[in-house]
Amino acid sequence: MKEDKLSLQKRIEVKKLGEVSNINYGYTEKASFERIGPKFLRITDIQENGVNWDTVPFCKISDEDLAKYKLRDGDIVFARTGATTGKSFLVTCPPNAVFASYLIKVHISNDVLSPDYLYLFFQTKRYWDVINSGISGSAQGGFNATKLSDLEIPIPTLPEQKRIVSILDQTFTAISKAKSNAEQNLKNAKELFESYLQGVFASTGSANERLGWEEKELIKLTTKIGSGATPRGGNENYKSEGISLVRSMNVHDFEFREKNLAFIDDQQAKDLNNVTVQENDVLLNITGASVARCCIIPKKYLPARVNQHVSIIRAQKEIIDPAFLNLVLTSKYYKDQLLLTGEQGATRQAITKAQLENFKISYPKSINDQQVIIKKVSRLSSEIKKLEEIYKKKTEDLEELKKSILQKAFSGEL
Repeated sequence: MKEDKLSLQKRIEVKKLGEVSNINYGYTEKASFERIGPKFLRITDIQENGVNWDTVPFCKISDEDLAKYKLRDGDIVFARTGATTGKSFLVTCPPNAVFASYLIKVHISNDVLSPDYLYLFFQTKRYWDVINSGISGSAQGGFNATKLSDLEIPIPTLPEQKRIVSILDQTFTAISKAKSNAEQNLKNAKELFESYLQGVFASTGSANERLGWEEKELIKLTTKIGSGATPRGGNENYKSEGISLVRSMNVHDFEFREKNLAFIDDQQAKDLNNVTVQENDVLLNITGASVARCCIIPKKYLPARVNQHVSIIRAQKEIIDPAFLNLVLTSKYYKDQLLLTGEQGATRQAITKAQLENFKISYPKSINDQQVIIKKVSRLSSEIKKLEEIYKKKTEDLEELKKSILQKAFSGEL
């Protein structure tokens, strides 16, 4: 076996990409969604290693330029600038199409290199190390055709390239299936969770008809509903430590996120004393794209204040458990109503104090019954978090396996 590997490695030639392909920049023109010429493939049209040709726009182009920029089966286009620099796409059976100027096309000009083999090489760590090195050494953060031409490619015989492509295709299909199965398991668990919440809060019949349940406006279930303000000077006057200032970016459904938590000093906090956050307060985002996100602030972030984008909702604990109130407002049944409220009569998504005060929710009159629901939801939530961790670990392991196999494939060890 070792002799076979050594023999294979001796048969691997290393050539620069420019020696075995033609490399060209794309065509500069305005995109149009009118049928004025061929399809006009742009970086933004390449999503998740695929292209939906039905959504790709068109462009004007002369017959002479069409011959130069036309995409053919087996071409590989390469993003040369922006956040996706280095990402590639293997063109297969394209419609009549050309490629835009922020792409580079690699057209294999001989019969010693397989496009499928080259495309797989473009996914290796060896390749990405070269790309990232070239990007970091570029004043404009891109990667040009000259650098791409100098890229060294290990080229075994065509039969060996086909063997490698076949093995990798089978392996990657198996890896993709394993990831899909793990993702489906997680999706099923989340659907079970949502189904349970929907069953709790969207049962048939009105609240008054549901045994032991009652419906009231939030103002009758709380001791405080109100939002704060941003200290004068905004970001520039935030401190590196001090009293927490909670902003909408910190408030997520069932989760308070510490990232980008701002701090203010005692004087700034004094100016916001009317929005002092207390333990077990429910926080609800009331403006912007994150409107209706909701959580309970953990005790460790107190003392705290909120800015104008976050509302404090303080439960009357003898009537409604704060954890149950948070659960109600986070459930899809009530969140949909809150989102609809936020869209009414405003140029931007926003929920007013009056709208919150008059917002009606149903709840069990018994605190014990509320806590039974809280415990069940908590158990389901914990199981989902475990599945999320398993899914994340499995995905990471599968990606590492993919990298390892790619490394072996292009080192003559497969």
